[in-house]
Amino acid sequence: MKFSKAKCKVLHVGWRNPKHNYSLGEEWIESSPEEKDLGLLIDEKLNMSRQCALAAQKANRVLGCIKRGVTSRSREVILPLYSALVRPPPRILRPALGAPVEERH
Repeated sequence: MKFSKAKCKVLHVGWRNPKHNYSLGEEWIESSPEEKDLGLLIDEKLNMSRQCALAAQKANRVLGCIKRGVTSRSREVILPLYSALVRPPPRILRPALGAPVEERH
């Protein structure tokens, strides 16, 4: 697998960061205000509120599709459909999101 310089980005973290420009060989690396890695969107302030807003927006879209496609409004019908379509974050992301991680014994 070849290393792709074009896919590299610099995320300047912290409020006192001088935001220097970096290069790989002759190519300058583009700076980015936020990046997505392992499905987690993080900005330069290590704030994940945009990640949470996007997840809520996606979940609400799924709920809207269910409401438009199903005539029943009972909890017994809506909840299994919603649970099947809206997935919790993967185990690897739960500590970063502040969610509890189940212990395996």
